[in-house]
Amino acid sequence: MRTPTIFKVACLTGLLALAGCASKVTAPEKYSGFLKDYSGLQQTTSPSGKTILRWIDPAFKSGNYDKLIYTPVTYYPVPKPTTQLGAQTLDRILAYTNTQLKASAAQHIKLVSTPGPRTLIFHGAITGVDSSKQGLQFYEVIPVAMIVAGTQAATGHRTMETNLYFEGELIDSTTNKVVMKVVRKGEGKTVSNENTPITVDSLKSVIDDMATDAAMFEVK
Repeated sequence: MRTPTIFKVACLTGLLALAGCASKVTAPEKYSGFLKDYSGLQQTTSPSGKTILRWIDPAFKSGNYDKLIYTPVTYYPVPKPTTQLGAQTLDRILAYTNTQLKASAAQHIKLVSTPGPRTLIFHGAITGVDSSKQGLQFYEVIPVAMIVAGTQAATGHRTMETNLYFEGELIDSTTNKVVMKVVRKGEGKTVSNENTPITVDSLKSVIDDMATDAAMFEVK
């Protein structure tokens, strides 16, 4: 009787592990402080179908604006290069992000350099780039496989998920009032283990999704 009981407990533990890894949004403890206020954020779906956290001023209408001041995306806080994520890669990720976001914004709205009527200001930051051990797959939710998976994780050979965290806001340039804020987490390509370098290619899909959402966003 003991073996079936152990099996049930192991399966339940595995299913809970799967559920725990299912979150696609940024956890509050991951908020960077780039935004001055995180209140009011609600989980929603972006135009590209990604789950994000967003707040929009109830009075905001995108049709009231036809110009945008694009402030280049930065890192916040300033990241420290690691053996998995080097300084050159960090620079390339930031450059690719700005290239894609600015180009998408330019397709949707006129870019200007000075504040004025019908003008928004964009501020954004990459607030984290990291890798985390990939959650247990369904086929691993059996006692022996869970032990093997645990051993792989402990020895650094388990597949890792790459993540990029972003926070941004839109500000009315006339009133200096925040009219929209977004916090999002994107999952890039997996890497073989914690010693495998993260590259720009690992996170391109995340950045491209952000750019797509920037071009498609509209509140009537």
